[in-house]
Amino acid sequence: MLTNKAPWIVLLVLWMIGSTWWHVCKIKQLCGDDINPSAASTETTIETTPPGADAFTIADGTRFRLDLPGNFDFAKSGANANMNSLGGSLETLITYLKENPGRTLELTGYYAPGETNTTSFPNLGLARAEGIKQYLVQQGIPAGSITTKGEERNLPFTAKGDSLRGGLYFGFGGEANEVKPADEPAVTEKPAEKPAEPIKITEPTTEKALAEAEKFTSVFKPIDLYFPLGEANYIKTGETKKFFEEATKYLAAHKDKKLLLTGHTDNSGPDEVNRRLSLDRANDVKSKLRKAGIDSDQINVKAKGETEPKADNSTISGRKANRRVTVVVQ
Repeated sequence: MLTNKAPWIVLLVLWMIGSTWWHVCKIKQLCGDDINPSAASTETTIETTPPGADAFTIADGTRFRLDLPGNFDFAKSGANANMNSLGGSLETLITYLKENPGRTLELTGYYAPGETNTTSFPNLGLARAEGIKQYLVQQGIPAGSITTKGEERNLPFTAKGDSLRGGLYFGFGGEANEVKPADEPAVTEKPAEKPAEPIKITEPTTEKALAEAEKFTSVFKPIDLYFPLGEANYIKTGETKKFFEEATKYLAAHKDKKLLLTGHTDNSGPDEVNRRLSLDRANDVKSKLRKAGIDSDQINVKAKGETEPKADNSTISGRKANRRVTVVVQ
């Protein structure tokens, strides 16, 4: 009799054990080996604007925030940002940086592996960041408070594949250089041996307008070359074409003569950085002239940096006029 009931007793015991385990482990969640699924999947979220997003946000913690309905656009392998696609302006950012000189701006430019770098910068991302930096400097932000770098990333292109949205990141950093107290005299005077007193340009102007104002009279009279913001190619005009056509013919007939390229900058940023920038730009022009047929031995390059301004650096237009390469036959 007892033998016939044994299977039922075993099943009853197993059911009791199973019910007890289910109640303690699954309902009460008291088993030590169980992990709370909701706790395990919790992740920290970081607010940022991924490349390709339709909108763009620039934020310095809780101190400042700018929400733009659009984003920066770049042509594929292009260094110049299309700021019209932002749907707004950076005026509030510019005002914030001016009112908070203790904050530094860190600009990161991104570029895709398949893009071609045709700029004079080490990579296309750095060129894109430098283009925005130059724009902010023109608006009055000290160049020393802005750092730039470039990073390679997989960027989303448009359906046609000819442009991308995004490509920039705005970060904020520590303290900028300490501003001297008002009672301490700041040394801002240029060396006394400047060749000429800079003119003051108060009317708004563009690099294209400055380039078109240059006139050719002789290869022995200097002519200035100007560049679009963030680009390595100088703005070609009918006057610069005449100059180089005549200079090429003259140098071919007079092998003892030289074409002198002198790079200049405005006074934004450290002296040595400006000297290096002026040298890079002059060397870039030299490279293009060599490809055009002028003998490398007949091209000399000098870097003057900010030491020989043609215009007063106190205005935006003046600083634009000073960022140039001067060419002359000697």
